[in-house]
Order: sequence, then C-alpha cells, then structure tokens
Amino acid sequence: MGTQAEEIFPESWHSDDASSADVMENIRSKVYLLPKLWYLRVDVFKAQDLIPSDEYRLPEVFVKASLGNQTRRTKFANRESFNPVWDESLMFVAVEPFDVLILSVEDKVASDKDEVLGRCVVPLSDVEMRLDEKPVRCLWYEFVKQATIRGEKEEKIRSVGNILMSISLEGGYHVLDESTCDSSDLRTTAKQLWKSSIGVLELGILNAQGLKPMKRKDGQATTDAYCVAKYGVKWVTTRTITNSLSPTWNEHYNWEVFDPCTVLTIGVFDNSNLQGGDKVEGAKDSRIGKVRIRLSTLQADRVYALSYPLMLFDNAGVRKTGEIYLTVRFICSSSLNTTYLYSQPLLPKMHYLQNLTKASESYLRHQAQQIIIMRLNRADPPMGKAVVEYMLESGPSMWSIRKSRVNFFRLMAILEAVAKRFDHICNWRNPIITFLIHILFIILVLNPKLILPTFFLSLSLISIWNYRKKPMHPPLTDTCLSCADTALPDELSEEFDGFPTSFSPDIVSMRYDRLRMIAATIQTVVGDWATQGERLERP
Repeated sequence: MGTQAEEIFPESWHSDDASSADVMENIRSKVYLLPKLWYLRVDVFKAQDLIPSDEYRLPEVFVKASLGNQTRRTKFANRESFNPVWDESLMFVAVEPFDVLILSVEDKVASDKDEVLGRCVVPLSDVEMRLDEKPVRCLWYEFVKQATIRGEKEEKIRSVGNILMSISLEGGYHVLDESTCDSSDLRTTAKQLWKSSIGVLELGILNAQGLKPMKRKDGQATTDAYCVAKYGVKWVTTRTITNSLSPTWNEHYNWEVFDPCTVLTIGVFDNSNLQGGDKVEGAKDSRIGKVRIRLSTLQADRVYALSYPLMLFDNAGVRKTGEIYLTVRFICSSSLNTTYLYSQPLLPKMHYLQNLTKASESYLRHQAQQIIIMRLNRADPPMGKAVVEYMLESGPSMWSIRKSRVNFFRLMAILEAVAKRFDHICNWRNPIITFLIHILFIILVLNPKLILPTFFLSLSLISIWNYRKKPMHPPLTDTCLSCADTALPDELSEEFDGFPTSFSPDIVSMRYDRLRMIAATIQTVVGDWATQGERLERP
C-alpha cells in the first residue's frame, strides 16, 4: 500500500510481506516526531529557619533535586549557622508533558548516612518560562516533613524551614541531543523565538546495492534492510525489504529547513524483528552503515542523484558494507535569508550569554538522548535503542589515540596553511598582495582600534574568495581523514572498550604506560611554550 511514509501516508507498508499482523507491524514505514525538550534551571540560594533533627549540632545540609530519572545535588553548605547558603545552579532536561520536580533538603549525619529533613514538590506546569537572560523572580519554598505520632498510622505534616530558590524553564536555549557539528536542528525551545523557514529539504531514498548479509534464513545469508532518516524533530523509517541484498525503496520525504549549517543523517539497518529467521531472543537491529549530508554543501534548487558508500566502523576496523542511492534537493525560498544566517552564531544567543559548562553540557546531552531513546522505544512500532544510539552517536566520549591523532593533524594542517601564506608574503610571491598587506599593517599600527574590525572583515573576504572553490557535489566518506584505515587493532579495541574497562590488568597497565608517554610529550611541549612566553614577558 503506497510507496511513501509522509504524514499523509502514515500506515503504508510493503504488501508482499503482509502475512501476519506482527510482520506488518515491523516492516511498515513510519514517521516519528520527537518530544519537545526544555532545560530546567533550579537556582538554590539560601535556607531560613531550618530545623535539624539534632538541635545540639550544626547540620551539614545539601539540597537534592529529582526530575524523573535525573538527580542533582548541591554542595554541602557551611556549618556555621542554621541558615545555610548555597548559591548554586542545577540544570535538568524536562520533556512535555511536564512531570513534577521533587526537592529535598538532607543532612549528612554520618559518613555513609544522609537524613531527609524535608521535601517540597513543585509542578513544572506552574514554573515560569524564561525566553531571555532577564532574571527570574525568587520565591521562598516551604519544606515539610511527615512525622508519625506515637507509632500510630496518623501522620502530621510539619514545616522544617524555607529555602529561597528560582525555578525556570529555559526557552532561549537549544536542548543539545547530539554533537553540535552533526546537529540537524539548532532552534530554540520556545517557538516565539523561531524565525521563518528558509526552504525545504527533499530526500529520495531509492535503493541500495551490494549490502553485506547480516543473518541466515533457511541456510542462506540474507538481509532485511530498512533506512532511518533524521532531520530536526522528524525521524522517518522506510519499509523493510526482506531477503534482499539489493533492496529498492523508492520513498520520498521532505523537511522544513531553518538553518543551512545543519546535517541530514541516513542510516541503514537490518531488521531483527521478523519471523522465519534464525532469530535470537533479544536480538537488536544490526547496523549496516550511515551517511551524513551537510546542507551547506548543497547548491539551492539543484537535484543531486548520487551513490554514497556505506561505511561501518567498529572494533574490527572500517569496512564497506554496500552503497545507497539517494536523491537530495534543497529548495531555497530566500537566498538573502540563507546568506544572513551564515553570519549568525551557530547556537542561540543564550548559549553565549549564560553558557553551560562542558561537564553540565555533556550531562544534559546524555539525559536528552536517554529521553529520546525512551520515547521512540515506546512508539508504535517501537524504534530500537541500538538504532537511536547509532543515529545520535550517543556513546560515551572515551580516550582514543586515533581521534587525538586526527585532531593533531587537523591543527597542524591549519598552522601549515598559515605559515605557507606568511612565507608567500615575506618572499613577495605576489607583489600586489604583499604591498597591500604592508600598507594595512602600517594603518593598524597607527590606529589600533581597527584591529578587530579588520580581522573579522578579512575572515569574511577570505570566505567569499574561497567560495569559488566549493565542490560541485557533497563530499563522500573519506576514511583517510579520520585515520580509520590506519588504526591498529589495539587502538580500536581501546576506543570501543566500555567504562569501566573489561580487559585484563596487564593490558590496562600497558595502555596506561602508553598514555603516560603521550602525556609526557604534551607536558614537554606546553613547558617549552611557557618558557618562550616567560622570555617575552620578562626579557
């Protein structure tokens, strides 16, 4: 029934495999809409008239906040009075429909024991929504404790003190659920701050060729392949083509585009939920490969019909698992608005006015990913946890020699390019450019206020000049850039090792010694830079 899975065809499925309701449920195409996520900020300031359980000792108290499966706590307050002060900010990821925030003030009565002094329940539906950097009003929240009277069932609720806090739902942020460089949506949570769309992205998933067999059915190696495409808040899955290493989908999808600096991700998987195969209980959908297309590499209103290699990278190395044929077109409604967005910061301004720490950002990203995984796993039909994790790259960021080597080569390439241009200027390779740069240098020496405007103007002009070298087609996967084809087996096993490690102490000791050698080299280089800096500061 049908060949599309757009919103107007939500129940389309592959009629050849409609042998049972269970099979139909697991092979049909589907459109998924992600839940709306918010950042929740809880600023804890101070307590007043706090009543401890032991009146003869100053309490060592802290505030613990819980929202769903997320729990954060403040540091211990000073033990100088019964009116402790914290001045801390706790951040959570909230999802609509909103839950309740449970706050508790606890006293550390022993090294391994915390006693709850009182609790407070705050419905998020009553919390103020903030759209900018303006401060939120502070309120006194009463904490209460239920006490049983003389061992009877009757309970008495008594107040144990008040805590001054400000609680707000942050609508000016974008809730990060994936890496910024691979993000498909950078809009704020609050719709009031959204700008109009700049165009429409169209994707045609045609077919795949030469897929690797992922399972065995009736003694034959085969694959039940389907695709997942995500962009923004809409995820789509194609129908599953069974028993084919060259499946044909011919399905078409489209999305609204609000920022050209975003990425479309298409993943290919093997369906493990079908009957008739050598199915293992609890089997997960196997990864076949993934393709990313950056919208900034597409020319407006041009149809791209390309074959993308599917590359799978795991602890066995990188290998090609097939090819997928796609058609992509970015229909631009306003070239002026698109050009203007290139001059804007990547994230909403609240990320720069009240930026999050790296540790907090990593924690919140993990929580947002877990919420998305849970919601998509509860959809009908459910999207497996392994699929969502692969599409979001939700694995922990662990130490990797390969990634460190790649980043080092990237940095050296930039420094080499800068040194090469400087050498061209010093040796008068292009006399006109060298003469203009010397004139500009004299102007900046005479008027230092022009240094920053000139710097940013130069970056803009260089970007415009390099635009003519823009490739005509989106780049394909290059394993040389990521050093995936030259990584050693031991480096790959370390990169894909979990936390804590599952290897023997001898292997961990060897890796630790290797890491010490690398850290010693970095320490020497940083020390040399510090020495040169001190010589300039104190000649």
